Amino acid sequence: MRRRADFDRVFQQGRHNSARLLALRSVPNEAQWTRCGYAVPKRVGNAVTRNLVRRRLREITRSLPVAEGYDLVISVRAEAAQATFAALKAELMLLLKRARLLEAPAEPRSRS
Repeated sequence: MRRRADFDRVFQQGRHNSARLLALRSVPNEAQWTRCGYAVPKRVGNAVTRNLVRRRLREITRSLPVAEGYDLVISVRAEAAQATFAALKAELMLLLKRARLLEAPAEPRSRS
């Protein structure tokens, strides 16, 4: 998500879950896919640090089985700048589970 109107809709209508490093807002959309936006304020750090956190979160959301048909905004808190990749992933998984947006991973097919 990139448009201001999309972010505003999620902030006004979305359900909110928060933890120590991240906050998650979610609202159903009309599409058959999920869109993610990242709110990383300047208090997180300089541009290099903010972009690092944003890249980590993009990779984490790409690797997780998130339910389809939602607009998500992940807000970052200042402590996330010092957090490890694993800590960010664990916290985002917790927030997605609370929001019931984390699907069970597909079972690997057996080769027979």
